[in-house]
Amino acid sequence: MVILKSLQEIEKMQKAGRIVAAVLEELRGLVRPGITTLYLDEHAEKIILAAGAKPAFKGYRGYPRTLCTSINNQVIHGIPSKDVTLRPGDILSIDVGAVMEGFYGDAAITVPVGKITAEAGRLIKVTEDALKIGIEKAVPGNRLFDISAAIQEHVEANGYAVVREFVGHGIGRSLHEDPQVPNFGERSKGPRLQAGMVLAIEPMVNMGGSATVVTEDNWTAVTADGSLSAHAEHTVAILEDGPLILTGQ
Repeated sequence: MVILKSLQEIEKMQKAGRIVAAVLEELRGLVRPGITTLYLDEHAEKIILAAGAKPAFKGYRGYPRTLCTSINNQVIHGIPSKDVTLRPGDILSIDVGAVMEGFYGDAAITVPVGKITAEAGRLIKVTEDALKIGIEKAVPGNRLFDISAAIQEHVEANGYAVVREFVGHGIGRSLHEDPQVPNFGERSKGPRLQAGMVLAIEPMVNMGGSATVVTEDNWTAVTADGSLSAHAEHTVAILEDGPLILTGQ
């Protein structure tokens, strides 16, 4: 069941969203070769707690950390570790959520570690642009898959593939709510979008094929063919006059 949010509830979600945005902006500036993903995780948790919020991911279904840090061919849900050190040329997806006053915010970015290849940079840019294009379709009266199709069309036009095993989602008093928001689909299909819906829209884009495999830690998803993957996400409220990014600066 899709739960519509009031404007007052959306304002509360924006408080959580702004904390998430602040964390990602801070971490973007910290990413460099030689640091561990656990260092980033600990820094993120301090920021969230200092803001009066709580990490959304830590303890969720047994997940052990505040961040998901996914490197290179890791698609999502990479677990921060003191044993994982960033190297020049890596690309790093950072996914973070926070809960504030009972409401959730969730967002992700993919950032370069030092100097990266032009092709890796292009992958990140296409993923970010796909997110923007998808958000533009998040308006009352459209169908859910208008978002999905816009993302898929942009990604595939650039020679990449969208991940199909993992999708975006509704969000509110729970981290994951209905509806699921695929990054592929047919225009004019799916539930009608309404003011008050809040969606976590999150393209996951592979340089190679779309298939993924979950590793032995039962969390980290990687590309089946070993190709690079990038991830971008915002929590977006649908208002009468269009989309409002709740996890923006």
